Amino acid sequence: MGKSERQKMTAGEWYCCIDPELDGLRAIAREAVHQHNTMSPGERGNVGPALSMLFARVAQGVFIEAPFHCTYGMNISLGPNVYFNAGCIILDTATVGVGEGSMLGPGVHIYCAEHHKDLAERRAGLEVARPVEIGRDVWIGGGAIILGGVTIGDGAIVGAGAVVTKDVEAGATVVGNPARRLVSK
Repeated sequence: MGKSERQKMTAGEWYCCIDPELDGLRAIAREAVHQHNTMSPGERGNVGPALSMLFARVAQGVFIEAPFHCTYGMNISLGPNVYFNAGCIILDTATVGVGEGSMLGPGVHIYCAEHHKDLAERRAGLEVARPVEIGRDVWIGGGAIILGGVTIGDGAIVGAGAVVTKDVEAGATVVGNPARRLVSK
């Protein structure tokens, strides 16, 4: 028997995102996200209870402002004292790890899904999932976009509005589209 679309997605293989099992998982995530986004801050606390149960890991001191959106949630692991400002979106078709003390500004987007470049395959719903790993004490400025397959090293800074298409070294500052390292003069 062949692999399910979920198994292919998890294995980093091409899979069809038009799939009943994946539809069901996305529905569960949408409900958890809705609960988080519509609860009063006093009721919700730092992270809505439904999101906490959905995520792979939520360490102490994590704070996620509303609104927030994710595709599955089950692929997200957050270290201690991680902060997401309002409007963050994580399309977590692959694993997304965020290290201790890292902060995401408003409207930061993380996209793990890469759609097929062939038109017929794209129409058929084929995509591949690429993980994203964000180290410790990283600052990602508002409106930045992080593409799948990227690792951002400890202590790095991603400038507001940057589009990160390649790995960022520890301690580096990157800006622009595509993001490039700032060189000190």
